[in-house]
Amino acid sequence: MFIVGEIERWLLAVLYWGLLAFRVWAFIDCLTRKGPAFPAANKLTKPTWALLTGMSAVLGALLSDPTNPLSFISIIVTSVYLADVRPAVREISGPSRW
Repeated sequence: MFIVGEIERWLLAVLYWGLLAFRVWAFIDCLTRKGPAFPAANKLTKPTWALLTGMSAVLGALLSDPTNPLSFISIIVTSVYLADVRPAVREISGPSRW
């Protein structure tokens, strides 16, 4: 079953790089948002979200196994930012600065 092992290895590699891009996108997006919009949207401050998404990206880069429980936690942090915080902040401040 050499082929199954190769397929699994490739799928995990694609998952790893896709999730890393997802985490880095959230971090960069957070950095480009206006700071006062975060508390105005009743969210944590910009430095807090920058720290959370940045640590998520670093943790995701360091963990070579995307099925690791810590990897799941970083995916959840990133997903919360992109699904909840980003739309609220974007509504307050408009498009990002860049």
